[in-house]
Amino acid sequence: MLPLLRKRSRATVALDIGSNKVKCVRIDHSGDAPMLTHFAMVDLLPEAIVDGEIMDRDMVVEAIRECVGRAGVPENQVVSAVGGRSVIVKKILMDKMTQADAKEAILWEAEQHVPFDIDDISLDFQIINEDVGADQMEILLVAARKETVQQHIELLRDADLVPEIVDVHAFAIQNAFEAAVGGAGDEVVALMDVGGDTTNLAILRDGTPHFTRDIPTGANFVVEEFQKRFGLNDEDARRACTHPGETDGIDEAQIVEVVTDVAEELATGLERSLSFLRTSGEVEAIDRVVLTGGGSQFPGLDTILSQRSEIPVESCDPLGAVDYDPDLFDQYQVDEIAPMLAVGVGLGLRRTGDQS
Repeated sequence: MLPLLRKRSRATVALDIGSNKVKCVRIDHSGDAPMLTHFAMVDLLPEAIVDGEIMDRDMVVEAIRECVGRAGVPENQVVSAVGGRSVIVKKILMDKMTQADAKEAILWEAEQHVPFDIDDISLDFQIINEDVGADQMEILLVAARKETVQQHIELLRDADLVPEIVDVHAFAIQNAFEAAVGGAGDEVVALMDVGGDTTNLAILRDGTPHFTRDIPTGANFVVEEFQKRFGLNDEDARRACTHPGETDGIDEAQIVEVVTDVAEELATGLERSLSFLRTSGEVEAIDRVVLTGGGSQFPGLDTILSQRSEIPVESCDPLGAVDYDPDLFDQYQVDEIAPMLAVGVGLGLRRTGDQS
């Protein structure tokens, strides 16, 4: 990954490349509170990115250029993020040692915990507990396939941008959540980012990620089901899913019926993750589930997921972490698009000089 420590800047331009949309935000840090000053969002055609893999590179590059152009940001330096199966975030135990010695030992440790060839990954780590007893310490290990990171960097460069940091999706979402609510506190929170093809799950305890995984379901499942059932094109199906009653012959009850299948998959993924953490003795229960991402706004998803998992479920408003002029979103309903901006806002809040 790119260097995590940089010279301080007064503003950060963040670019979030999702399966369905490219989003660009600029956050100015020069005032008393972070200010979101620029924003744009551009749709991607369904065939551009499938299951996290770029199928049409030129299409994605052009969408990035269009998004940055629409946002009108004055800088071309950007921060962005990668996620999915090529990124591993894991909490491990190591013998107690200094930061410098841990840097030397981390490659050997990673070989034991990462399912990729050690020569093919970029590594980073953070000591999160210097003494857990038995002369050991707790490490948060982050590994990403070099090929994935390099492809992401080249994508940005081909769009005439200068990548400064390539972060991890889960960390950006956590950053946005904690900034919006004023910190994570001492509770156990499951952050679920319901994206196009997958849902990223991160379970936090005391503000530290204890578990991350990708659940293979998301907004596209609902959209595709609507296309099959009602013979709609992609654009009309997405509109029907989020705006019940505006498409003839489709009501909210039909949407909830399809959304229930997604909620079942999410609940199952949550249960399996909690079971793993219980077995390892790390977490006994989840206090609440917090939803972000475009799919989080489907009618009934929060209610169905809460009933199925027996855990309170709520949506996160990442815009609560920043000031902004409402006119910036004059083409959209702010409450509808806010959950989609968790990655962008989380990245944008990382001021130059912050450690990722």
